[in-house]
Amino acid sequence: MQKILIVDDSPTERYYLTDILVKAGFTVTTAENGEEALLKIKEDKPELILMDVVMPGANGFQVTRTIARDPDLGDVPIIICSSKNQETDRVWGLRQGARDYMVKPVDAELLLAKIAALGGA
Repeated sequence: MQKILIVDDSPTERYYLTDILVKAGFTVTTAENGEEALLKIKEDKPELILMDVVMPGANGFQVTRTIARDPDLGDVPIIICSSKNQETDRVWGLRQGARDYMVKPVDAELLLAKIAALGGA
């Protein structure tokens, strides 16, 4: 697992996550919203997606569901990284097809451990 797509409308969050992942040896692309993410996924399928929830347009839950139900993309694991910290949000994210759920601010070591657990490192 080398190619990771970060989907987040916050430039600060995209930079923070990119910095963690590039230093760990991953190749990172980013998208600012769900629509851009879906285009990038079809252009160059990533091996993992880090998905924000609260974004303009389609939210991260909707985009996660779209990806999980697509026969060509359903095998791409998604980790939701959101400021929504309620247990109901976590459960709902996993029900949409996410493999894991992390609350922001994301802990770098925990993120890398979760990626490794998915077969990433």
